[in-house]
Amino acid sequence: MRNIYKTYAMLAVAALLGAACAKEGKENQGQGCLSVTVETAQTRAQSESELLSSAVVKIYKSDFSGLVRSYAYNQMPAELMLPADSYRIDVTAGGCNTSPVTYASWDVKSYEGSEPVTVSAGKNTSVTVTAAISNAVTNISFDSSIAATFAEGYSCTIGLSADDAARQLVYTADKSGQDGYFLPEGFEPSLYWSFSGTLLKDGSTFTKSGTIAAVEKGKRYTISLKYTEKSGNIDLELVVDKSTDIIYDDIIFIPVSTGVAATGRFDIWAGHFTAYADVDESEYDASKVFFEYRKAGEESWTRKSAERQSEGFFSAVIDGLSGSTEYEYRLVVTSLADGSESVIAANTNITTDVAPQVPNNGFETTSNAESSKYKSFYDPESLLPELQTKWWCSGNAGSTTVSSSHQICYPDTENFKEGTQSMKLHSRYVVIKFAAGNLFSGHFGSTIGTSGGTVYFGRPFTARPTAMRLWVKYSSGKVNRRESNAPAEIQTGDYDKALLRIALGTWDYKTYGGDANSPVLVNTTDTSTFVDYSTDESTIALGEVVMTADADNSTNVWQQITIPLDYRNTNVYPTHIIISFAASYYGDYFTGYDDSQLWVDNVELLYE
Repeated sequence: MRNIYKTYAMLAVAALLGAACAKEGKENQGQGCLSVTVETAQTRAQSESELLSSAVVKIYKSDFSGLVRSYAYNQMPAELMLPADSYRIDVTAGGCNTSPVTYASWDVKSYEGSEPVTVSAGKNTSVTVTAAISNAVTNISFDSSIAATFAEGYSCTIGLSADDAARQLVYTADKSGQDGYFLPEGFEPSLYWSFSGTLLKDGSTFTKSGTIAAVEKGKRYTISLKYTEKSGNIDLELVVDKSTDIIYDDIIFIPVSTGVAATGRFDIWAGHFTAYADVDESEYDASKVFFEYRKAGEESWTRKSAERQSEGFFSAVIDGLSGSTEYEYRLVVTSLADGSESVIAANTNITTDVAPQVPNNGFETTSNAESSKYKSFYDPESLLPELQTKWWCSGNAGSTTVSSSHQICYPDTENFKEGTQSMKLHSRYVVIKFAAGNLFSGHFGSTIGTSGGTVYFGRPFTARPTAMRLWVKYSSGKVNRRESNAPAEIQTGDYDKALLRIALGTWDYKTYGGDANSPVLVNTTDTSTFVDYSTDESTIALGEVVMTADADNSTNVWQQITIPLDYRNTNVYPTHIIISFAASYYGDYFTGYDDSQLWVDNVELLYE
């Protein structure tokens, strides 16, 4: 049976000091645990899935000093550790969060709300944010006098802009009396309207336009268009009724239907995927909901407990999978009536993402294809296509201009971890300039006199690894080469550092100056071209490790390092991958120790 409510779209945000966060230790002193949930106030609505998939929760300091946290609803962690303090929680959902933003629509609505909350160490705190409709709603109707006076095809265009079609709606006779939703922005926004029609009596075109000033969110503007004649002149009368200050939104709720819910494309990775299910908790035990999975065609099933995300909604991360492999899974529930288990519906199939490795990841293949002065990391004569073209590169083309003895990246057949050789990155002082040992995915551009050069970073890549694992060894000393433009945090006499980096992104070469294969161009003579991947808007995942080797921390031994990838956006696939290693962290600034040495071997992408 359906229950119909006239209600705000209610989004509840609860802040709780969870037991899991009440651990003793210095790291928790003066902190509280903020558990945030977003849900409709009633049972699940027809539009709830779409609404919550677009919801964004932002946490601000109450003194307006800045944003503390921002999460898409479906990416929010279960628990947040926050310093005890006063905050403001903002919730937005719907058209205001689409890309691009939906400024005008017949059916896409926007919601927003805000509430203060104080997080106290050791105390339970809760807050509810009511997100009400944030649109200015128009409802235009055509009086009978319009149809009697104008030929078919008359219309009234209304919008936030007089000339931007994306911010306009066109009311025709079949749209008469229908609500339109606009998302106002700026100070005292206006609605612009324009009527156009052909007069029946003489076939001439009649137009009239006007403005509704200072429109407000949450108000319905009921507009009636009428034709009148005054003193022998034809006119159009527009009557605006703003008496209804609050817009009520009809949400139709339906009973939960038990079964497997669809898993979206971005929830399927190479090594895991997230399974979802709707479960009627009036019929089945919420503590005994399971998913069973197997490779397609196999006989035995593996069971995984599902976690309750909200009333009637469950999920589980199915991990330990292989890439490019078809799996099937099913929902198993337990009856409240008699405790019996049952399998619900037919098996559901998914295929995991691809799990490629980068070419020549053990650096076993090298050649003098580019120059007799240094080794390149490919071989045109190789029998394997992936080894016939360049993928890895270094700054050797620049450092060896004078002599082959100035190589800054070369194979080491005496010092390796797997195979027959490793790659040694060796920082050097080359004639008049410091050159950091480096290795990266991309290609070298050109030298710029004795001042520096250009480097193109990145290679095409569309998979989603979760980490990078590699063998490394590092030896360094105190910085003895420093340029005046180097950051203040690195000074002569400080110990040099090595940088290991992996980044995935959607870098457009037209924006970043590179080319289609290697989109990010860095000019070492121009610091404005340096990319901070931790804040770069096109970087969707990043992993970095900084290695030090000083008097108290010797790393001159082989060690295997795993670098997790932190995904800022899991709803986008990358177009390119950047892997870079540098024996001197500040090498872009021609700063470091001129005998820092970094060995790299067996670079492996993990898909867990």
